[in-house]
Amino acid sequence: MSNEVWCIIPAAGVGKRMQTAIPKQYLRLHGQTVLEHTVACFLQHSAIHGVVVVVSAADEYWAELAPKYQGQRVYQAIGGQERAHSVLSGLKYLQQTLSLAEDTQVLVHDAARPCLAAADLTALLAAKAEHGAILATPVRDTMKRGFKGQTVISHTEERADLWHALTPQLAPLGLLTMAIEQALQAGITLTDEASALEYLGLHPLLVEGDARNIKITRPADLALAAFFLQE
Repeated sequence: MSNEVWCIIPAAGVGKRMQTAIPKQYLRLHGQTVLEHTVACFLQHSAIHGVVVVVSAADEYWAELAPKYQGQRVYQAIGGQERAHSVLSGLKYLQQTLSLAEDTQVLVHDAARPCLAAADLTALLAAKAEHGAILATPVRDTMKRGFKGQTVISHTEERADLWHALTPQLAPLGLLTMAIEQALQAGITLTDEASALEYLGLHPLLVEGDARNIKITRPADLALAAFFLQE
């Protein structure tokens, strides 16, 4: 049995909703890029053996950051068309290039979530769920369902037992690789790693995390992340 824990950070997206000239993971926060803050969340945690950053083939920014990580267990893989393809590329890197065992625990974390608390990461790793686990927060707001393609309310959704999925999401290397491969082959749209495990009929564990673990998606999120990091 492997006791190693590795992290994959898919960073091949362009972040169109940020309305910026450069990908959101390379925007600046307190003198560093968003991605640097995100990588630091894992390098600073004693349980993490290494990090694989998955970038696009056309990425012109990672080359400037890579030298900072020499000797720090940070590796690079090339991503694919969608997030799921990039995550799969990272998983294959762990299997084929680093020759890690199939039962190695793997975390997948959004590049644009730089505010992950060390306590949340520790809690997720402590879950040791056989079929995976994710950080999540219970839905507290009233949830409205709109008519398809319209900005008109159809009905109110029952919020009991609804959760906002966060990252990182945790699963064994071999299991997650198989789940993503099978779901992609079946044409399933995967919005996170848990949805691939769900496709196999599995039920990953929900571990309540801190709501400050936001994903930078729109311009206002950058200021909020800066506030949380300063706090």
